[in-house]
Amino acid sequence: MSATSRLWPTVAGLALALVLAVFVLNRLSLPEAVPDTRPVILAAAVAVWLLAWWVNARLSALSPQSRPLTMLRDGFVALSFGVMLLFLWEVVVRAFGIPFILLPPPSAIGARIASSLPILASDVNQTIFHAVFIGYAIGCLAGFVVAILADRFVFLRRSLLPIGNFVSALPIIGVAPIMVMWFGFDWHSKAAVVVIMTFFPMLVNTVAGLAAAGHMERDLMRTYASGYWQTLAKLRLPAAAPFIFNALKINSTLALIGAIVAEFFGTPVVGMGFRISTEVGRMNIDMVWAEIAVAALAGSVFYGVIALVERAVTFWHPSMRGG
Repeated sequence: MSATSRLWPTVAGLALALVLAVFVLNRLSLPEAVPDTRPVILAAAVAVWLLAWWVNARLSALSPQSRPLTMLRDGFVALSFGVMLLFLWEVVVRAFGIPFILLPPPSAIGARIASSLPILASDVNQTIFHAVFIGYAIGCLAGFVVAILADRFVFLRRSLLPIGNFVSALPIIGVAPIMVMWFGFDWHSKAAVVVIMTFFPMLVNTVAGLAAAGHMERDLMRTYASGYWQTLAKLRLPAAAPFIFNALKINSTLALIGAIVAEFFGTPVVGMGFRISTEVGRMNIDMVWAEIAVAALAGSVFYGVIALVERAVTFWHPSMRGG
């Protein structure tokens, strides 16, 4: 059976799922008819979920012959799964009449995002393009440099790593107010929190990565009369690259969380954390979820960019081969 003939049932299943989804959303748009047709709506929603599951399973079993097609397949499967979660969220909230104050439907959150783009843009600029990016860059670079020094000088490694474990256990809600007192209410104090949160993951992972090079490779470099810095540049840093990128990906999420939480403890009248805390007090829950959605999207894009750079830089590593 050819690949095209195997693909047609998948396309038909996807089309049927879309038709049923449109039917469900159309019935949900008539609130007065929802109680009478709730069993039908829920049955159709379950059918949509099962069809989408079947379509994704068939697509995941395909083996494209090129990397772009593989990435397209994986992207479609991930996107369709996310859309299905939003669809079920919408159905459950509207079909069972869950109060808006407890959980607004995705459609209301999307409408709020569309009507609040200038506010969201200013919050993103304050939190992400200032606090997160600057703090992330400083924290990761400082952690990397100190890791090189700790690798070069044994006493630094033995003294800094225990301190790193200690600092990593510090609660952010205790550190953030202190940083606000030290650096003020603007983005500088949030960047300082991000530096603290990203420094030690980079330090610990880089030190571990520098120790990952095998003894045979090191002995070979010694036979070439390579010094410390030559061995570091040509052997140990390339071997540590997966560890370093692992720290960069971990820090991409820690930085965003740290900056948003830090804004709860003092900030100008702008910022994602400020907006969340303020709108919760005003009971504007759809705006709170809009900020959460934008933060999640920004964090996912940030993580994805680092993952793409990692794939391009460490293509030679076994974890990057295949699939």
